Amino acid sequence: MKKPRGRHELKHYINYADILELRSRLPYVASLDQNSEGEKGYRVKSLYFDNYNDQALKEKIDGVNEREKFRIRLYNDDTSFIRLEKKSKISGICFKESALITAEECERLLDGDFVVLKENGSPLCMELYAKMHYQQLRPKNIVDYQREAFVYPMGNVRVTLDYDIRTSNNVKDFLKPEPVPIPIPGVYILEVKYDDYLPEIIRGAVSLSNRRSTSFSKYAVTRIV
Repeated sequence: MKKPRGRHELKHYINYADILELRSRLPYVASLDQNSEGEKGYRVKSLYFDNYNDQALKEKIDGVNEREKFRIRLYNDDTSFIRLEKKSKISGICFKESALITAEECERLLDGDFVVLKENGSPLCMELYAKMHYQQLRPKNIVDYQREAFVYPMGNVRVTLDYDIRTSNNVKDFLKPEPVPIPIPGVYILEVKYDDYLPEIIRGAVSLSNRRSTSFSKYAVTRIV
């Protein structure tokens, strides 16, 4: 498996007025993500794993220097493209690994048939299979939200605006197209991701008064709620 490259991630709590301001700036300096369905982007739905002791949640809240979490993700409820992902953070740098799984494999996993990961055979699936046994990882909750994404080639920059965050602990509904039921009102998040450096043109475009970088996790927020 190819070694993942680390990236910087800056996250900011913002408000709806900030969303409007950023929408007016970003199209002039960056391009809409190719997966966007019109100007309002796309839906992201993730299923997160944790153990009986909520290890991933506690490590995030405690700011543990080296931590990881597994999730399954799809977009716009399209079950033809589903990814298993492991997101790691080491000394403030983020790493992500992914592997494709089918809707049938995902359904079997939700039904408790963990052997499907072993049958898939990808290194990441095999790692999750092992950790579902010796760390007792299990599907924990669903996080669903709207995302507007912009990309800028220099520095491999990706700017996202996330809102209309919703959650559910009924993990077996993950593949169903029905809306996720529990809203998390008033939460708007700006994320800026880049490789080695952040170009000044992007730094200026996303600059907002009185908005400081923060540690934010949609998984942690929705679990606490």
